[in-house]
Amino acid sequence: MTQDNEFSYNPKIEVVKFVKNCHITQGLKAVKPFANNYVSNRVLKLNTGFLLSAGPGHSHDSIFDVPAVRVADDVYLKFIKGPIRLSRTKEGILVQGELEIGLEDDCYRCLDPVSRNLTIKIEELYAYLTPENVEFGVLDDGILDLAPLVRAEALIILSRGILCRDDCKGLCPDCGANLNYDTCDCAAEYVDPRLAQLKQLLDGK
Repeated sequence: MTQDNEFSYNPKIEVVKFVKNCHITQGLKAVKPFANNYVSNRVLKLNTGFLLSAGPGHSHDSIFDVPAVRVADDVYLKFIKGPIRLSRTKEGILVQGELEIGLEDDCYRCLDPVSRNLTIKIEELYAYLTPENVEFGVLDDGILDLAPLVRAEALIILSRGILCRDDCKGLCPDCGANLNYDTCDCAAEYVDPRLAQLKQLLDGK
């Protein structure tokens, strides 16, 4: 059995403490940001009590539309958008989705700031009534926290490095010039240390 309406929690209780003017629409979670442009990661905590009570075989579809959000102290995203499905299993809640996220980082070659919109596929079983220190679990209060899962996927992408463009030339290793915009003579002047004495002999002629 699949439900298509929004998660059954009261946004005035769950979100308004952190976000002004939060609004929920049919099948859509849309949240307005803080004055500092980042929404609290509390919006990623979902009340799944209704699914736990419904029993195995029930599922719930929803669409996220969250603006700039602080997922964790080390991961800030410009937005999170896309559909997710929560399915009740005998073990707990299976989370599945394909989310578009907005990443901001430095190009790993030239260090210029980069903004990229990327898609992450998530699929994780949140076991029910697990110890509190388990990362992917649902306690007896029914709260499922998506933040650790989204953070893990974002860090995997960031660990690979992001390029400002495919043909980024990077920085000169000697003078530090950004070779995408500037030119330098360092490469022409470079001499292999093993050939330095030979160069001196040639220059002396």
